[in-house]
Amino acid sequence: PNRPCRASLCPTPRPPGTRLTPTGLVARPTPVRQRAMPAVVVPSDITVLENKVSIGKRRLGFFERLGIMGMAPVIHIHYSKMDKADRRAVLSKKYDPEDPRPEVDIARRRQDSVRKEALSTLWMWQTANVMGALTYWSFRKYDYKARLIALPFIYYGGTFVGRAIGDIVMGRNAEFARDRFLGQLPAKVYYSPPSSD
Repeated sequence: PNRPCRASLCPTPRPPGTRLTPTGLVARPTPVRQRAMPAVVVPSDITVLENKVSIGKRRLGFFERLGIMGMAPVIHIHYSKMDKADRRAVLSKKYDPEDPRPEVDIARRRQDSVRKEALSTLWMWQTANVMGALTYWSFRKYDYKARLIALPFIYYGGTFVGRAIGDIVMGRNAEFARDRFLGQLPAKVYYSPPSSD
């Protein structure tokens, strides 16, 4: 049977929400839960600059449209890259060619870099298509299994060859690193509130 314990040995039950300190019972502070701010996507600084200095709309060329269509889709997680719509928006802005301001020069160089990338992508796909067609024609007297073995590897290799050819033809291999950097800046970013420091 359970014996009743002495008063000095029995643990006294603590009320909920308190903690025991050497001076006695103290109420526990209730933690304040901070609500996280939802992620808000806003235009980046370079996009704001482009919209500020543009003087109208520019019509995209046929090959520029094809090159943008040939680019891979982008799944935005950190918004660190441009997708097709962002590149199309960069190419569709018109700038004054006689404006000497440095911000207009930055926007023009960014647009030129995106244009070179779009046309270089078109060269990549055309080279891969030509190499794949030549491979298919070279195996015309063989069984279809031989074509199926060789065609994917040659076509995949053709994308690398075409990328190099497109960079040479469009002058991307001689492009300044600053211009390449401007052409790869993201058009949208997550909003981060300014710090209080």
